[in-house]
Parts: sequence; C-alpha cells; structure tokens
Amino acid sequence: MAKNDVPSFFVYGEPSRSLDVGFLHVETVMERRSVHFGQVAPHKHSSMGQITYWLRGGGVYRIDDRTWSFSAPTISFVPSNVVHGFDVSEQSDAIVVSVSDDLLGAMDAQVELDLDTPILLSGEADDPGWSRLGTTLHMIAAEYRGEGGKTDKVLVGLVSVALSMLARLAGAQDVHLTSPAGALGIALRRAIDNHYKEDWPVSRYVDHLATTPHLLDKAVREVFGQSVKDLLLDRRLLEAKRLLKFTIRSVEDIAREVGFEDPAYFSRFFRKRAGEAPAAWRRRQVRQEPSITLPLCRGYDTPINS
Repeated sequence: MAKNDVPSFFVYGEPSRSLDVGFLHVETVMERRSVHFGQVAPHKHSSMGQITYWLRGGGVYRIDDRTWSFSAPTISFVPSNVVHGFDVSEQSDAIVVSVSDDLLGAMDAQVELDLDTPILLSGEADDPGWSRLGTTLHMIAAEYRGEGGKTDKVLVGLVSVALSMLARLAGAQDVHLTSPAGALGIALRRAIDNHYKEDWPVSRYVDHLATTPHLLDKAVREVFGQSVKDLLLDRRLLEAKRLLKFTIRSVEDIAREVGFEDPAYFSRFFRKRAGEAPAAWRRRQVRQEPSITLPLCRGYDTPINS
C-alpha cells in the first residue's frame, strides 16, 4: 500500500476531521474492539500524535515499514502522519492518549522527548521506571474520566511527565524510527515552526535544509499528504486559531503576529481555509467554551476500562 493510500482517521475507525485547538482524548484499545477485533490496519492521524501504553498482552506492532513482536509493558509515541498499526491477542489492552499537534507544540519546551520522531520501547513490569510510567498512564486515564476532580492543566501536566519518562527510559538506545523521507519531512516541520512568521518562500526552506525542490516536495507529500506551501499555510492558520481562541488580542494584531501585514488579506486567507471570518470563528469558539483562557479542550468522553 502506497503511503498516500493509507487511510487517515480521527481516532481509529472514525473519519479524519479538524481538531479543536488543544484537543486531547484518552481511551483503551479494546474499547474499539468491535471496530478492529485486535487487528488495526496501517493508518495515520493527520493532526495529532498518540501515546500507546500496552499494559497487558502483546502482539505485532508496525510503524512505517518496520515491524516488531512485543509484549507488555510496551509504549510507543507516534507523531501525526506516521503510519502505524498492530495485531494483538484478545487478552491485550493499552491506554491510548491522543494529543493534537498544537498542544504537543505547547508541551515541547517542557518535555525531554523528540516529539517529531516515532519511538517504540519495551521494558519489565517490575522495573521501577516502568512501574512509575504505568502509574502515570493510569493517572492520565483516571483524570480524563474526571475521578480526581482536577483541572485540565493537571491532565496536560501528566501527559508531559509521561513523555519525559519515555525519553528517560529510552536513554541511549537506538529506538527512534525514521525513514529518510520521514526525516526530511520532520526537519521541514521543525523549520516551519521556527520561521513561519517570517513568511519564508518555499525556496528558502529548500536552501535551509540543503535539499532540492523535488526531494522536499516528494518527502512532504509522502509524509503529510500535501504540498510544502499548504503545510506552511496550515501552520499559520493553526497559530492564528490558537491566538484567536486563547487571547483577547485584536484580529489585526494576530494577523501581524502570524506574518500578514495586511489584515484584510489575512481575513481572506482565514475565511478561505477555515470557512468563516476570524471574528466569527472566535465568537463561535467563545459560545462553545465558557472561558477562552483554558489551555485544553477535551474530546468526547469515553469510559476508560481499568
């Protein structure tokens, strides 16, 4: 199956859709048993990464073109647009934490893990580090259910801790899994994060990454399923949405912040890609959320099996 033919899902079995800014969702693998019966075909998620912590059982796991046999405890982190899937026994189960790219970006400075690169790691249940990691993932599941009565900031903090624990357990092992095209796509996304406000043309990214237009376009279409230009514009749109939702700054100020000197041009850009004007989009978000200062919007609630 060509990578461009791999299906993209919201969560497994549900069509891909635009995520709310700050989206986070937690469920177990076997809560979707009726969809996959333990055989999850290769798929990807267009705008969110996933932590998958296997707490019992085992099977075969696939990330891009590599395959491993595994048994619990095993944990993986798969960024957006990375193809993954698995076959597991009926006795297997895992906690899956899905986090939108924008929320991962907000966590990046606080975590030790490279959030652009997939990783898979297995351990021993009686190892103290793995025991603490397992406890943290169960706390995340409990917080998502609301048992602790804590704020969403606590949930985001726990996810950040879990990612840093994963990095610590990985240590110096060669557990990062990136193809050449994946590495180039990741490097471009990192460069875009650093320079999108400067309105660099595509040619400058080509020079910055010491590649060719053809190789960069091929890698980006393989990894992200879109052109370099669209990847750039989507990043500027994402930041504009974040600022509209979580700040009270004016539309004109936000336009300049994301690299548009002409507010009218920014409004046309936003309407074309988001389907409505910036001010209208902000009003709708405020109606949906009692406060626009909260750093996290949950997905729909699904019970987590203990």
